Amino acid sequence: MKFNDAVFGAIFLVLGLAIVVHVQSFPAIPGQQVGPALFPGLVAAGLAVCGVLLIASGLRHRSSQPWFVAEAWTRSTRHVAGFAAVVAAVAFYIAFANTLGFLVVGPLILFGLFVMFGVRPATAALVAVVATLVIWYAFYKLLRVPLPWGVLTKFAF
Repeated sequence: MKFNDAVFGAIFLVLGLAIVVHVQSFPAIPGQQVGPALFPGLVAAGLAVCGVLLIASGLRHRSSQPWFVAEAWTRSTRHVAGFAAVVAAVAFYIAFANTLGFLVVGPLILFGLFVMFGVRPATAALVAVVATLVIWYAFYKLLRVPLPWGVLTKFAF
């Protein structure tokens, strides 16, 4: 899929302005000239400026570039189903990670995606479990990212 630059420019502009408005609510640090809103505000302002530039570029090239062009893959059932499966996997993780836990949801998602993309079920199951454990170890143990335990909370360490 290809979108006109003005479409993404509008999204970036709205996102940048929303962040600029939100960071105004960040508390000031007493005795400091700058506060926690400075860096996110600067990045958001840059995002908004880039959005304006993209809008200008998109409008300038509007005659040669339509708002939306569907690529060949959007007419392929297999590719659209794969795209939908990835989106569904992310939604599933968001909905069930806190309840079931990373170590339960991770293998389920990976197994489902592997099978969807043509991996044999036995191989998919093995790789899904091993990959989840490697990811859990890297993030939970090494990087100390607090991954949800869900139903396995009594086994948390």
